This record gives sequence, C-alpha cells and structure tokens, in this order.
Amino acid sequence: MRAIINGKIYTMAGQIIEGGTILIEAGKIRAVGANLAVPADAEIIDAAGKLVMPGMIDAHTHIGIFEQGIGFEGADGNEMTNPSTPQLRAIDAINPMDPAFKGAVAGGITCLTVAPGSANVIGGQAVAIKTWGEIVDKMVVKDPVGLKIAFGENPKRVYSGQKKTPSTRMAVAAILRENLVAARSYMEKKERAGKDEDKLPDRDLKMEILARVLKKEIPLRAHAHRADDITTAIRIAEEFDVDICIEHCTEGHLIADFLGEKKVAAMVGPTLGTRPKIELVNTSFTTPGILFKAGVKVALVSDHPVFPVQQLPIQAALAYKAGLPEEETLKAITINPAEIMGIGHRVGSIEAGKDADIIILSGHPFDWHTRVEKTLIDGEIVYER
Repeated sequence: MRAIINGKIYTMAGQIIEGGTILIEAGKIRAVGANLAVPADAEIIDAAGKLVMPGMIDAHTHIGIFEQGIGFEGADGNEMTNPSTPQLRAIDAINPMDPAFKGAVAGGITCLTVAPGSANVIGGQAVAIKTWGEIVDKMVVKDPVGLKIAFGENPKRVYSGQKKTPSTRMAVAAILRENLVAARSYMEKKERAGKDEDKLPDRDLKMEILARVLKKEIPLRAHAHRADDITTAIRIAEEFDVDICIEHCTEGHLIADFLGEKKVAAMVGPTLGTRPKIELVNTSFTTPGILFKAGVKVALVSDHPVFPVQQLPIQAALAYKAGLPEEETLKAITINPAEIMGIGHRVGSIEAGKDADIIILSGHPFDWHTRVEKTLIDGEIVYER
C-alpha cells in the first residue's frame, strides 16, 4: 500500500482537502480524506507544501501514430487512399516507444485519446490509453471510444488534390450519409436473416463499426472548426439519431447558444499557436469560457503533435486567463474529458475505487513556474523529478 499525505488535494469531485491523505492499494484509490488512518506498513509519499490532483487527460491526440522526429516511417494516422475507412483502428498503429509518451508523463498527462487524423471523411476508431507502458494492449482503458469523422478543409484538400470526391462540403456530408445508410441496411439484412446463415450478408468490417454508431454504442467524434461544419455534423447526427461530440470546435463561440441547446460536448483546441489555414481565423482563448457559459461540457486538447501534449496545462492557463472559471478549467483537463470519453468511472477525479492516476505538483498547474514532482499511473510512480 502507498499513502500520499499532507498534500492540498484537488479531488475534482467537488472537494479541496487541505493536508489530506490518499490511500492506494492494488492500483486503485482505496480512500481519500482528512485525518485518515495510515497503515503502519504503507509506503509514505509526503506531499507537504504540494498540490495533489488527478492525472491530466487529453481527449484528442495522435501520439504514437504520428511519431516524433521520424517523418514518413512514423506517420501512420491518415490512410489517404479512400475517404471512408471506419474499419481502421488507431490501436493498430500506436508505437508506445514514441518518445512523446515520456514527455506526457513528465508533464502530468496520465490518460489520453489517440485518434486517426482528419484526412478522411470517416477516419477510423479512436482509443483511450494510459501514457505509460511498453505493450499498447496493456495501456488500453477503452477501445474504441468513438469513430473519427472529419468535415471541412482537410478531406476537401486531400481528395480534390487526387481529383476524387469529396472536393466540396456537400460531398463530405453525402459520403457520411451514404455510409450510415449502408450500415442501416446491413443491420436490417442481418436482422431479417436471423440465424439463417445462408441469408446473412457477408461480414463487412466497415459496416460493423458504423452499426455500433447507429446503436449508440460509440459516438461520432467530429473534426469541425468552422461554425457551418459544426452545424452540419450535428444535423447529420440528429438525422440518424446517433451520439456526437465536436473536436476542435474553433468557431464554437460563434454558435455557443446553439451548442448549449443541443447538449453537445466540445473538445476545444489546440488554441496555442498561429492560424495556418482559413478555418482557424476565428481561433480564440475565449471560446472555452463562452461555451461553458452556454451550458456546453468543455474539454481542452493539445492535438499532439500539433502541440506537445505536455503543454496542455499551458493551454488551460490561457483559457482561464481568457474567462473560463478556475474550477471549470481544471475540470476541462481532468473529469470532463474522462466523461466525454466514457471512462469517468475510472479516471478524472480522486475518489475511492478509481484508478490511482495522480500527480503531485510544486504549485498550481496554471502557474508557469510549477513543476510536476511525481506522476503515478495505476498507483505506480512512473515519473519523479
């Protein structure tokens, strides 16, 4: 057993505990609170003068599938040969030896989503993993956590360059609709066939994952920057009665009330940087705060390797400075992404029964002087400054 004692604990479950204690056993949080009895045989981690919080979570990255410093050999996130590739799985391309993972744990990021890129209208299946390990299968928290789809400039640019469809936003939307209609037909054929193997359609991996979307087993994760692309994504989701969350949501602040009415979660970012394409002209750190005030659940993301995953708390600090309340900003890098990813029962807050993914900081995470002192994943110390 391990015990973290004397720290200022931000549980992200509605409680800040001064001089608190966390008991960890078998990779799980056994108890958290003030004045807890610590077993005599427990390994003590004294966090006096430190801030203790859940490991940070990034709901949108390409870590391990767009590897650092390798170029073509490490670029496995976009299969730019067909605009519809729902059968692809990010887990099959993740290299846990990507040095970016070391940066993640040193930066206090303990869990994240790895998703295919946005070259295709339907890009493939995203996975939630821990940031420490040598075998990706042992790092998985949930697979899949959603099906990546993309609107706007990226699929247009890729396929118009190949003289193929889609080269317009109309075609992007049409391809998604065509595939969802085909999946619905596939489901109906299987239902009519029952147990009659002669009548069953041939197994189709594309249709099987789209069928899971139609059954609401997994959501669509829609890459959409512009306000019109965001509304198109929601229009199609409502047409087929499927769950959806918006990735990037760059112009979300322009239609914040609409998104609040629709109860659609937004994974905002990356906001730290320049505006290299037209879709990003309205990028603003005010977006998360405006969305929150409209009732939208917000997570902040790095889009690694667009920005290094360990810079997530810097983006959070700037969102806080631009109007997102402190508690909500902390939620946007802990419990909110966990809940959006469907893994809030395991990570995102310090509560009894959850995974012991915990970081100990020298100060507040929004202070640029602050350092990560220790990172624990499943109760094990995986980084120590």
